[in-house]
Amino acid sequence: MGQTDLRYLKSLSNQYPTIATAATEIINLQAILSLPKATEHFITDVHGEYDQFLHVLKNGSGAIKRKIEDEFGNAISAAEKKAIATLIYYPEQKLEQVLKTEDNLEDWYKVTLYRLIRICKNASSKYTRSKVRKALPKDFAYVIEELLTGRQEISDQEAYYNEIIRSVIRTGRAAELVIAFCNLIRRLVVDHLHVVGDIFDRGPYPNLIMDTLMEHHSVDIQWGNHDVYWMGAASGSAACICNVIRISAKYGNLDLLEDGYGINLVPLARFAMKWYDKDSCDCFKLDYREDEYDVHDAFLDEKMHKAITIMQFKLEGQLIKENPEFEMEKRLLLPYFFFSIRSTSKRGPCVWRKPSIRSRMSVFRQSTGKIHIVSQKMRRM
Repeated sequence: MGQTDLRYLKSLSNQYPTIATAATEIINLQAILSLPKATEHFITDVHGEYDQFLHVLKNGSGAIKRKIEDEFGNAISAAEKKAIATLIYYPEQKLEQVLKTEDNLEDWYKVTLYRLIRICKNASSKYTRSKVRKALPKDFAYVIEELLTGRQEISDQEAYYNEIIRSVIRTGRAAELVIAFCNLIRRLVVDHLHVVGDIFDRGPYPNLIMDTLMEHHSVDIQWGNHDVYWMGAASGSAACICNVIRISAKYGNLDLLEDGYGINLVPLARFAMKWYDKDSCDCFKLDYREDEYDVHDAFLDEKMHKAITIMQFKLEGQLIKENPEFEMEKRLLLPYFFFSIRSTSKRGPCVWRKPSIRSRMSVFRQSTGKIHIVSQKMRRM
C-alpha cells in the first residue's frame, strides 16, 4: 500500500471509525446512485434583467408546470393548474389577491394545502429523506415533514393528518404554511442552478441578481466577458472602469453605479459639461427604455457618455501600445475619428483632414508612458 493510499485511509478512519459506520455510509451512497438524477437549471446572458431573471428562476423554465401536470393530469382544469403554478411562483402576491376575492378562505386553504402537499411529495421523490429534511424551513420543519411522510389513505393516520391542517388554519398560520410549501417546491424542483456567463451590462439591476444568487441554495457561475471587465473595474483597472461607466451611460443605467454601488459620478458630470457643453453628441445618443428612464437626464448623460468614451479609447490605446504582444493595433480607434472644429478665421470654418493610412499609423506616439494625439493639417470646407 502506497503512502498516499495510507493517508486517505487514515483520514477516512476519523470519519468512519468502525466497520459498522463505514458499511452504513457505503450502503447509503450506493443507494443514492440509484435515485433519478435531479433537475439542473441552466441560465445564460442575464445582462442585468432582474425581473426576467427572477421569473425564470421561480418557474424553473417550465419545470414546475411539468410537475403540476404530472401530478394532476386531467383531474383539475387548466385554469386551476395555472392558478396553482402562479401561487408557487409568487406566493405572497397571489395570497394578497386571494384574501381580497375569496369568500371561503378555510376551504381554499384546505384544498390548496392538499394540492401543494401532493406536488411537494412528487418533487421530493428524487431525494433522500435526509436531503429533504435539510431543505425544510425551520418554522414549519416538523409540520411539513409529517404532512409529507404521513399517509392520508391509511385509516389509522387519516384523522391525525387532517387535524394537522385544521390546526394550522385555526391558529392563523395557513398563509405562512402555503408560502413555505411554495418555496420548498421551487427548491426541490430545481436542485442546482448553473449561470453560464454575462450577469452584468445593459439591464439596470445586476446588483440585485448577484444578491439573489448569493442566497441561492446551490449555484455555480461561469463568468462571461461582461462579468470579467466588471471584475477588472473592481480590481482598479482604469480602462475597465471607463468601459463599465460607458456601458452604463449608453443604456441609461448610471443610477446603478450611484445607487447600487455608491460611486460618485459628479466629477465626471462636471468634466463633461466643461468640455462638451455645446456639443450635440449626436454619436453618443442613449439606448434607454422610455418607461424606466427620465428623459430629462439624457442631455447630461449623453455628454458623460462621450467624455468617458474618449477616456476609454485613450486608456485602451496606452495599453495596446505598451503591450504589442496583444496584437490589437486595429483597436487604436481615435486615429479613425473625423475631428471637426470651427475656425475664427474670416475665410470660414475649417475641419481636420481625415487621416491618411500613413498618418493613421503615426497618429499616436508614446512619450514618457503617455499617448498624445499628433495634429493633422486642416483644409477649408
